[in-house]
Amino acid sequence: MNSRIALLLIACAIVSRAQTLSYRWEELTAEDFTKALEKSRGTCLLPFGILEKHGPHLPLGTDLINVRYASEHAAAQEYTILFPQYYFGQIFEARHEPGTIAYSAKMQLELLQETTDEMARNGCRKILIVNGHGGNNNLLPYFAQSQLASPKDYVVYVWMHDEYPPGRPATKSTVDMHAGESETAHVMISRPDLVHMNRAKDESGADLNRLDLPQGVYTGIWWYAKFPNHYAGDGSVATRELGEFDMKAWADDVANSIRAIKADEVSPRLQKEFFEASQKPLSTKQ
Repeated sequence: MNSRIALLLIACAIVSRAQTLSYRWEELTAEDFTKALEKSRGTCLLPFGILEKHGPHLPLGTDLINVRYASEHAAAQEYTILFPQYYFGQIFEARHEPGTIAYSAKMQLELLQETTDEMARNGCRKILIVNGHGGNNNLLPYFAQSQLASPKDYVVYVWMHDEYPPGRPATKSTVDMHAGESETAHVMISRPDLVHMNRAKDESGADLNRLDLPQGVYTGIWWYAKFPNHYAGDGSVATRELGEFDMKAWADDVANSIRAIKADEVSPRLQKEFFEASQKPLSTKQ
């Protein structure tokens, strides 16, 4: 009797797994993809990372690994279709470091546009780009704005980190911008096997502050002037406690964004209204 129950439980588990619809684009069959679109209400997620040096102790794909981790945990909370790894962003400031892949500005914009166009052609009507790389902080809002240049039957949304909720563990660093305390803590959660804490002190992540320009004046060399080692902070003081808090907060925030985007009927309506008005601007009431 006990063996029969055990076999029945195993069979039920196998059936249950077979019936579970993956949220990962690359894992879905063509037939299941249409089911996933219905379940996600046409909402799809594009996690956006990069390949660049992250100090002496973290992997080149840190941003890619972390954003994918947060996005997967968000999709597990609120179902959406998760696009495969995407790392074709802005990283010119790290071209002097080994392993950095820096595509031309033209390629970045064209590839991202074709990617979202293709996602839309396959039924994604609401596309949320989740940014995991600080170097994209200007690129992605510009890309979203550029969607108004010509009519689209889909809407692009961009998620970028704002701030952490109350209760975040105290940090020890005064500089914590790249491969430092926070980012190291994040990889301690997303891929702890790729963190080399014994190397975190091998290079300096101090701010050299080598520019003397008036406030409000921008130049592209600003990052290299501050952090020529492409390391900003001190990863050696990172803790799993900090990483667990941050990564949970990140995933929760993205999940909440997915819920809001699914319910958003205003953006598609206003975008359609705008495109129609833009075809006959002289008819717009002044």
